[in-house]
This record gives sequence, C-alpha cells and structure tokens, in this order.
Amino acid sequence: MKNILITGGAGFIGSNIALRLLQKGYYVTVLDNLSKQIHGVNPEIASPLYLSIKDKVKFIHGSVVSREDWMKALDGQDAVIHLAAETGTGQSMYQIEKYVNTNIGGTALLLDILTNTKHHVKRVLVAESRAIYGEGKYHCPHCGDVYPMGRSDADMAKGDFECKCPMCGGAVELVATTEDSAIHPSSVYGIAKQVQGQLVHLICPTIGVESVSFRYQNVYGPGQSLSNPYTGILSIFSTQIKNGHGINIFEDGKETRDFVYIDDVVDATILGLEVLKASGHVFNIGTGTATDVLTVANTLCEKYGIQVPITISGNYRLGDIRHNYADISLARRILGFEPKFSFVDGIAQFCKWVDKQEVQDDMYEISIEEMKSKGLYK
Repeated sequence: MKNILITGGAGFIGSNIALRLLQKGYYVTVLDNLSKQIHGVNPEIASPLYLSIKDKVKFIHGSVVSREDWMKALDGQDAVIHLAAETGTGQSMYQIEKYVNTNIGGTALLLDILTNTKHHVKRVLVAESRAIYGEGKYHCPHCGDVYPMGRSDADMAKGDFECKCPMCGGAVELVATTEDSAIHPSSVYGIAKQVQGQLVHLICPTIGVESVSFRYQNVYGPGQSLSNPYTGILSIFSTQIKNGHGINIFEDGKETRDFVYIDDVVDATILGLEVLKASGHVFNIGTGTATDVLTVANTLCEKYGIQVPITISGNYRLGDIRHNYADISLARRILGFEPKFSFVDGIAQFCKWVDKQEVQDDMYEISIEEMKSKGLYK
C-alpha cells in the first residue's frame, strides 16, 4: 500500500501523520474542509497546520459530507485514514445535527461509495475516541468490575463528583479501561464516534476491505490549536496563562485523563496501517497513566514561569466524565506499540513549542457562555 488518503489531514493529528508518511515514502492525499474553528479565517495563508503540508501532499479542499469530494479523493487510493470529524465534546451537546451529519454521515458516505463503486482501497482506519466509553472502568469491592453511568446534576450540584457503583451505590476504584469494556458515551460526540467505529467494522469485512480503529485518549503536542476553545485543556490552559488570565478548574480538580503525545499517536496509527495482524481490531491509544487536571494546570504554570490564579470553582459541565485512562496492552501485543513520551516529557516539549508561538486571543469564555445559554454549564 503506497497511496494513502487522510481525511482531516490538515488537522492536528492528520497533518502529523501525513508528514511522517511522506518521510516513509508514501504518496499522501488529504481531504479537508479547513474548518474556521481549527484553522482560522484565512487558512491558506495563516494556518500553520495547513502550511506544514501545503505543496507536499495532494490536497483536496472539500468535505466528507460531499459524495463528489469523496469520489475525487478516493481515486487510486490503497488505504483511507479517516480522521475528519467535529471534535468538541461539550459543543456536540448543542450542535447535534452538525456532529451527527459530519461524523456519522461522512463515514456512512465513505462506506456507501466503497460498497457500490469500483476502487482499490484495501484497508480503512478510523479514529474513534476514548469518549465512547463514557465513564471508564471501575472496581467495586462488593460487586467486582463495574461501569458507572453518567453522574447526576443533583449530585454534582452538591459537590459530589465521584462515580458510584451502579449496583450497590458504594465507592469504587478507577482501573484501566480495556477495549472490551462497556460502551456508554455521555455526549453526542461520543455516540457519533462509537457509531463511526461500528459502521467501519460492520461494513468493511463484507466488501473485502480490512478495518482498524483507534480509541485515542487526550492527544496533545506541538501544532495543536491555541485559539480553538473546544480543543484539549493543555492548549486552553496555555492560552489562558500566556494572556495572564486565571484558570477556572472544574469540579474539584481531581478529575483525570490519559494525556498522550502526538508523536506516539502518529506511531500507533502508522503501525495500524502497516501491521497485517491489526485488521479487525480496535485499539486504545494512550499512555496507560491517569493525570489529574489540577496537576496539568500547575505544571503548565511552572513550565512557562508565569503564575496566574488557579481557582477550583466547583463548576461543572453536563456530559463530562470524571475519569478514564487506557489499558494499552492490546496495542502493545498486536501492534508492538510503546509510548515514548511520559506526561512529564511530553508537556516539556509542548511548552517549548508554545513559548515560540504568538500569543493567541483567549476565546474560552465564549465557549463557556454558549454552554451556559444551553443549560449545560453549572
């Protein structure tokens, strides 16, 4: 396989994969709509992500909801890495049609074309997300492994943010989430990502195409948008710190995520393209380590040498999860994947890059006001 199509290939993850594939001798085509939310108002001249791949790949400015654009992009391709998606967990709770049409509809359109037209595609890789799990996997001393449902507004309003055993109501201990864990997404984004993966793994085997999917954890690193208020918290916090603005930590600051560095995500994705045994599998891609949000904020302030007020406000967003970190043993065993960057190492590289960037306007409060207006921010 030498000809690779990357949808969303001008985005943060996609552009990094494209550049690595070019280094390995692949021919890369990118289909991307250059979304204003990610790339700004003049992406052709001002988006660092787009400019990093410009004139290096075959670029098609188009949309995954357009059959015509898909047909043009798929011509002559051996494999598809399908990353194009709307990606804001909170935003998905009030832009429902947009998220469903792009994420589910775009994937359905790809599979419809592969099913009903002639093509050369041998493997489809699709980005799922850790968001499909909702709350992660927990262990109850009385009931064994359990999967708590979403936390209630009433409990969180009282400052009770931890998950409870769904069977006995008792305290539970967080454990690593495996790929066979229960799936119960708590956002429209999570549902859409779940369906994307299910569609690919359902349809591809029936048409002689191999399928691989990745449940990426919280991806970060150089190149991540510092102006998109719906992106990861490392970028959001960095922009706030660089502007001298205080950081509002949701809940009690003890909520955790598995932060995975972009280079490790690129490595894992390309292994999913090249390793024959990957076909038919779903892989968690993370570090296997949980880091709490307060630690993230304090570490960023330390790295930048800028102290801003850090307030643990007790505010919360409906649809947010409390904890989740990945069990990556399957990716280790089948792909030979091993993350090279710990959180400490990765955040050091990220902050060095941010220090070289122009300070962006802090747009975060705009996103918060949108959520307040929809009753999702408390």
